Amino acid sequence: MASFSFGAGNARKLATIPLYAAGRIFTLVVPRTRDEWVFGCAVGIGDGALALWEAAAADDRTAVWLVGSKREATDAAARGIRAVPKRSVQGLWRTARARVIVVTHGFGDVNRYAVSGAFVVQLWHGIPLKRIGLDSPETVRVPGAIAATPAAGVVRTLLRTMYRGAARRIRILPAASHVVRGRLESAFGLRDSDVPVTGEPRVDVLSRGTAELRRADARAAIGRAVPLATPDARFVLYAPTWRDGAPDPAVPTADEWTAIVDVLTRHAATLLVRSHPLGAGEYRPPFPTDRVQPLGSDLVADVTPLLPGLDALVTDYSSLAFDAALVPLPTLFLAPDVEEYASRRGFYGTYADVAGDDWAVEWAQTAAQLDAVLGDAAERGRRMDRAAALSGRVHAFRDGRNAERVYRAILAGAVPAPAGRIAGAVRGAAGRRGSADARPREGDG
Repeated sequence: MASFSFGAGNARKLATIPLYAAGRIFTLVVPRTRDEWVFGCAVGIGDGALALWEAAAADDRTAVWLVGSKREATDAAARGIRAVPKRSVQGLWRTARARVIVVTHGFGDVNRYAVSGAFVVQLWHGIPLKRIGLDSPETVRVPGAIAATPAAGVVRTLLRTMYRGAARRIRILPAASHVVRGRLESAFGLRDSDVPVTGEPRVDVLSRGTAELRRADARAAIGRAVPLATPDARFVLYAPTWRDGAPDPAVPTADEWTAIVDVLTRHAATLLVRSHPLGAGEYRPPFPTDRVQPLGSDLVADVTPLLPGLDALVTDYSSLAFDAALVPLPTLFLAPDVEEYASRRGFYGTYADVAGDDWAVEWAQTAAQLDAVLGDAAERGRRMDRAAALSGRVHAFRDGRNAERVYRAILAGAVPAPAGRIAGAVRGAAGRRGSADARPREGDG
C-alpha cells in the first residue's frame, strides 16, 4: 500500500492553512537578498536540482541546499554542498531571504511556508504521461471523511484555488519540447513565458560524453547499489508508477515469478525492482533467487543516471519511459489497468501514443516480450527504434546543456549580473560538458 495519497496530503494542506498565512506575513516583512539561491529536491541530492546547482556553482553563485534528512545532509557534505535542514529556523530564514528558489516536486522541497515573493524555479521531475496538477481530478481529491458530505464540493473548490495560487508563484518551469510545454502550461495554469523550451536539466546526464562512457559509469553505479548482481549481468529495470493508495495490480503471482526468473536465468539477466517512492509493492519472489534485486529510492535516490547501464525497461505509466528514450533503451509496457487508470487519472494524448498497441496486461506476456528483447537482436533493434522515435517527439535537445539554458533564463529574469561573468561561466561549463552526441534540434531557447 502507498505511504501517501492525495486525499491524505490535501487533509494536511487544509490543516496547515494558518501556517501558510503566517508564512505569507513573515515573507512580507523579511527582505529578500539580491542574489542568494536555495535548492531543494524531494528525492535527495539529485535530479534536475543537482544539475542546475552545478551550473550555478560554476558561476560562484551564493546558494544553499535545504535537506530533509540526515542521509541528504551526508550526501550534500560528500559533494561539498552547503546544506541546512529545511524544517529548521535556519531553513525558514534561508528560504525567506532567497531571491531564487529551485524545487523539483513542490514547495515542500524547501521550507514551504516562506516561498512567497521569491523567483520560483519549478524544474519538475519528468515529462508527464498521466495528467497532473490542475488537469487531474486526483490533485483536488478531498479527504475521505469529507468526500461523502455536502462540504466536498466547497473543499474541492478551495483546494483548486490553493493549487492555482501556488502555481502563480512559479516564474520558470522548463519544458523538454513544445509538446511538453503545452502539458505543463495546462497542468500548472502558467503563461507561455513561464514555460521556456530549454530541455530538462535532469536528463543532461544522458547526453554528456560518449555512449560508451555513459554505459560504463551507469553500470558501475548499479554495481555499487546492487552488489549481489554479477558484474557482467544484463540488467532490466521494472518501475511501476504510483496508484495513490490503491494496491498495485501488477504484483506477480507465484507462477508469474517462475516465468520471469526463467527468462532472466536464460539470458543471464537481473531484474531491478524500483517501486515508486510514495508507494510500496510486494515484489519478492516466493522462492530464493538472486535474479531479482530491489533498487528502491533508499538505495539510489536518482535513477536517471543509471538508465544507460540497463538492457531493458519495464514500466506502466512512468515518465521514465521518456527518459529511457534518450538512451535509447528498449522499453516494455505492462499495464493491466489502463481503462481504470485513464478514467481516474487520464492521459495526455492516448496511452498507445507512447506504449504502441502491443502493451502487456499480465506478466506472462511481459516475460515473453522480455525473452524476445534479450534474445533477438532484431526485436531489440525494433524497440530501440521505437524509443528513439519517442525521444524525437518529446525532447528538443540532446546536447547536455539543458541546465545551462535554464540557468541563463533565471539570470535574465531574476538576478542582474555583469554580462562578462555570465558569458564566461557558460563558456566554461560548455567546455566541461561538451558531448560527442550533441544534436540540438531547436534554437538555444
